[in-house]
Amino acid sequence: MVKSTKPVPDSMTPAPFRVTARRQDLADTFTIELEAADSPRGFAFRPGQFNMLYHFGVGEVPISISGDAGAGKLIHTIRDVGAVTHGLSTLKKGDMVGVRGPFGSAWPVDAAEGSDVVIVAGGIGLAPLRPAIQHVLDNRDRYGRFVILYGARSPKDVLYLPELQSWRGRLDTYVDVTVDHAESGWAGNVGVVTKLIERANFDATHAVAMLCGPEIMMRFTVAELTARGMDRGDIHVSMERNMKCAVGHCGHCQFGPKFVCKDGPVFPYGEIEALLKARGV
Repeated sequence: MVKSTKPVPDSMTPAPFRVTARRQDLADTFTIELEAADSPRGFAFRPGQFNMLYHFGVGEVPISISGDAGAGKLIHTIRDVGAVTHGLSTLKKGDMVGVRGPFGSAWPVDAAEGSDVVIVAGGIGLAPLRPAIQHVLDNRDRYGRFVILYGARSPKDVLYLPELQSWRGRLDTYVDVTVDHAESGWAGNVGVVTKLIERANFDATHAVAMLCGPEIMMRFTVAELTARGMDRGDIHVSMERNMKCAVGHCGHCQFGPKFVCKDGPVFPYGEIEALLKARGV
């Protein structure tokens, strides 16, 4: 695995990167692969970390890294939801983008060794979890049972469908997918992703869970996991909200006494449970 490099805390200057590949995943979601403009060296990061991507003349936005940390490639899957992300969606191979990072905490892939691993993702929340999934698959003998549960709004909103099908085809990995609303031709599960937990085979007392998706989804997922006996300290969530500067200067992402960009975005659920339940935080 490529070891992480720490960002310079006082550096706010984006480094120039070149788009080397672009893929349209969904109607409103795309993936870009980047390499440093000065040399095609690998990009070191830990699964769960994020970058600030700067679209020249428009602004910058925090985006989780969705590539394989072991491969050293810089890959981002992005939803087109605002001015900056829309600008990034227009980039073509050879275009330039500014990058600051990597920033933030990571998924506990090392601490989870020897335990069962449960991944629960909703919508584009699968993208920040993809590096952790790939790490476990690349080091499969270090972990117990591996469970991936994914929920999307509809069949046309299922992200990384070819990869989900590939992971499901492995004998050492359990993958289950559901959608909120079915369409003609869909033969899979219909309903919220939490409904998949009860039939997944894992030892909740000897497992580590990693969750990413809408906050309400994560709260209900935690309730299901703890009902099966999982300790809150073994459940980790990604809180990607209101980040602007990535270094704790602007205060936009303050979450009670914590800053999502510096203390997160990955948190043990037990550390932030009270904050999630507090009105207005």
